[in-house]
Amino acid sequence: MTAEADLALLRRFEPVICYTKGEQFFPMDVARYVRLCSYWVQRPNRTPLRIWPEGELTLDRLGQPRVHGQGAVNYLKFIEPLNLTEMAALRLRHGLLGQEDEFRAGRGRLARVGYASRLVDALFSLSLLARGRVPGATAVAAARAYQEMIVEREMYKYYGRVARQNGWVGLQYWFFYAYNNWRSGFFGANDHESDWEMIYIYLYQDEGELHPEWVAYAAHDFSGDDLRRHWDDDEVEKVGEHPVIYAGAGSHASYFQKGEYLAELEIPLVTPLIRLADQLQKGWDWAARPYREDEDERAKWSDFSIFRVPFVDYARGDGLVIGPGQAKTWAEPSLIDPPPPWVKDYRGLWGWYARDPFSGENAPAGPMYNRDGTVRRSWYDPLGWAGLEKVPPPPQRQTFITLRQAQIEARREELAQLIELKSEELQGLGIELRAVSELPHLKQVKRTHEERLQAAAAELDELRAQMAEDAAVSQALGRYAGRIRRGMRGPLRVHIRRAHEPASDEGKRINAFAEVWAALSIGLFMIGFVTLALFAREYLVFGLISLISLIVFIEASFRRRLTRVITSVTIALAVVAALALLFEFFWELVTVGVLAAGSYIMWENLRELRG
Repeated sequence: MTAEADLALLRRFEPVICYTKGEQFFPMDVARYVRLCSYWVQRPNRTPLRIWPEGELTLDRLGQPRVHGQGAVNYLKFIEPLNLTEMAALRLRHGLLGQEDEFRAGRGRLARVGYASRLVDALFSLSLLARGRVPGATAVAAARAYQEMIVEREMYKYYGRVARQNGWVGLQYWFFYAYNNWRSGFFGANDHESDWEMIYIYLYQDEGELHPEWVAYAAHDFSGDDLRRHWDDDEVEKVGEHPVIYAGAGSHASYFQKGEYLAELEIPLVTPLIRLADQLQKGWDWAARPYREDEDERAKWSDFSIFRVPFVDYARGDGLVIGPGQAKTWAEPSLIDPPPPWVKDYRGLWGWYARDPFSGENAPAGPMYNRDGTVRRSWYDPLGWAGLEKVPPPPQRQTFITLRQAQIEARREELAQLIELKSEELQGLGIELRAVSELPHLKQVKRTHEERLQAAAAELDELRAQMAEDAAVSQALGRYAGRIRRGMRGPLRVHIRRAHEPASDEGKRINAFAEVWAALSIGLFMIGFVTLALFAREYLVFGLISLISLIVFIEASFRRRLTRVITSVTIALAVVAALALLFEFFWELVTVGVLAAGSYIMWENLRELRG
């Protein structure tokens, strides 16, 4: 395919992006951004070194290979924070009463999660004081610089790549933003200079024509099946052949539906605890499945961990819209495949290196690389990134079904022969065991034969189970092939484990008291704990129990779960009382139990005699 054909294909399916009111940064030309940046290198235990000053850096110079040694970090610096005078002047210019397109958060994020998550969130917020962070004034300066670029020349641009793998044609759309102001502008997790976001559209070829089949939207570095939707899924909005993206405010993460999404940030320091909590949750879900009544409620909350920090990503779609048929349209895109030098040879950060140990406030690397310089999976494995490596294109499905059936049938023939041999071996072992069982001096031989017999029987049982499983799979493949021949596609969302869905209107409704309580609860708890420790240390345990009980009561009240909490507390108290009685009267209870068991056995035996 020629570059012109790839560009035409990208333009045919280019997306429509809907932003939230108050969004200040939109997809732009990277050359304009780079011209306003300086280029720096940070070597370990050294003062940062400026390579190119602001105004002299170009994409060609950015793409020049450089070697600065192990541990060196190359990065750009887009903007200097405003001082107090400049900040005050900017506020006055925009007016103290706000603007027409000003963002309003609505219901707070803390009221949507439990108390434990709020505690982790408080620790995360305090950590910002001790680790690297991007000053809030930088976001204001970046917004001003970006607005000046828009006034000079308004242009919205994306960068495209056409990747071909395993019969699929992947259209990769990259969007570059000058700044990510999720934290300072929309109460999110982080701020950082520059932002690269991406989506994929997957096509297949049939009779010379390309047809869209799947779309996958990047959101906060996640990957896998949950990011992918079928082209005909009702969740995928389209304007003609152009899919609609709802961008997160400030974060620019991509969503299929407009709304407010509860996102979670994983803190690297507690990753082992997160993995342990996930495994315990899976075990509990498996054990409680037969007794669960509300499956939807479990699915809603089970994937949220108390060791992750909750944030709301606002993707309301009530702001600027960019795309085909809209008031704002895309400029001519640029191909980055084959990758130009500024993509392939620059592995550094596209903004300020904040030295954040969590990396959340360090600028991202370019479309080809992660922050550590390794190649992004979305670049080197377009199918695996979206969980599509296991799905053949529709025209190839019948071929794969036929091939798999032939492989299974060949394996079943081998299994049948092996089962026959193992059956004969098992029967022979049975005869030998019967023979040696009658001779006392072959006692050890008998024991060995018993072990061999058990192992052979278990192996034969496993082979027959595999034979039955293969037959069932082959039969299922036949039914699936029949559905495909009849044009039946089956469920479109069977691959999704947990769909990331916006909060429902019912879920957003909560009273003002709950909002205020969610904002104050952690601070009040910390103050209460310190007060007890300083002035009533002898009542510390009792005071903590009372404080936690009060918090649980208030939480349950505004979440309308007071009845459930009272029931749980009653059960817990009953269990504690039972354990206390068991500890206090253990031997008495054992004596009564033995007497009762003996009486029951005698009664049953006498009843049998009478029968």
